[in-house]
Amino acid sequence: MMRALAVPFLAAALALGGCVAGIASSAVGMAVRSAKGEPEGNQHLQPAARQACTAEASKHGAVHIIDVQQSSASKIIVWGTVGEGSTRRSFECSFGTRVTGFRLRAIATSG
Repeated sequence: MMRALAVPFLAAALALGGCVAGIASSAVGMAVRSAKGEPEGNQHLQPAARQACTAEASKHGAVHIIDVQQSSASKIIVWGTVGEGSTRRSFECSFGTRVTGFRLRAIATSG
């Protein structure tokens, strides 16, 4: 009788041992991520991103902002157009705590 109970008990102990190892591994992973620190979000800077990117784009003509999007925790992308008529171009402006990238592209005309 004692031997019949020992086998299921041993199997349960081995299964729980795997769970304990998994829990310990998860805790270590969380501690490492916590020590690295999460990047600080800059969502509150979207109005500043819009303003800074508008200023950068205005060097190329009249500015029309199309969209402002949070690309990652610390990166905002502003899309828009500059110029008018046949000289109009699109732009993409990257912003962290300042403008970190600005690209102009020609807009293809149809016809």
